[in-house]
Amino acid sequence: MERVTLRIPEQQIEEVERMVETGQFPNRSEAIRAAVREMLDERGVSQDTQGSDRTWAKV
Repeated sequence: MERVTLRIPEQQIEEVERMVETGQFPNRSEAIRAAVREMLDERGVSQDTQGSDRTWAKV
């Protein structure tokens, strides 16, 4: 996995933090990865899920 640094408006990070706090995601990184996966899925970009049914990767 590669590390990417990005800047996100504070209001969006607060929303991501709320999703983590409510247990929707284990951490910020997984929430952001899920958003990227969803964006790619919408565009029809295939992904190698290695047969996993998980919606997030265990790190």
